Amino acid sequence: MAKNSDDSRVLVAQNRKARHDYFIEDKLEAGIMLTGSEVKSLRQGKASIGEAFAEADKDGSFHLINAHISEYAPAARFGHQPKRQRKLLLHRRQIDKLTGAVAEKGMTIVPLSMYFNERGICKVELGLARGKKQHDKRATEASRDWDREKQRLLRKG
Repeated sequence: MAKNSDDSRVLVAQNRKARHDYFIEDKLEAGIMLTGSEVKSLRQGKASIGEAFAEADKDGSFHLINAHISEYAPAARFGHQPKRQRKLLLHRRQIDKLTGAVAEKGMTIVPLSMYFNERGICKVELGLARGKKQHDKRATEASRDWDREKQRLLRKG
C-alpha cells in the first residue's frame, strides 16, 4: 500500500488502463460493502481492479463486478470468494445520475482507484467513462509524447 499525495488516503489498488482505454467524463467516490476477510486482505494491498466495472441491477443499486480481492489466508474457513460482486454505497442522486448517463449516452462506469480514507474506511473512486477508439488512443499518446518532448526542450533551454 502506498500513501497518496494528500496523506489522507492510503492507496490499495489503481486502474492504470482506465485512462488509456476511456475518456473520463466525471469522477465520484463510493463506499463498498466488504466482509472482514476482504478488509484484512485490502490492508495488505492484495487487490486488483484492472478488469473491474460497475453495473446497476434491477432494483437500482450498483455492484462492483470482476474486482479481485485475494483471499486472506488466516481466515481460511470464514474467507470470501475473490471475484464476488460487491455492492457500492451511493446516494440516490448519484445513482440517478449514473443510471441516466449509462442509459442515454452509452457510457460505462469504471473504478479508477480503491483506497482507505482518513477514517480507515475503504472507498472506490468511480469514473463515468466513454470508450476510446484506436485512433483516439494514438492521438492521446502522441500529444503526451509531444508534451514530454516540449518539457525536455524547455529544460535544456
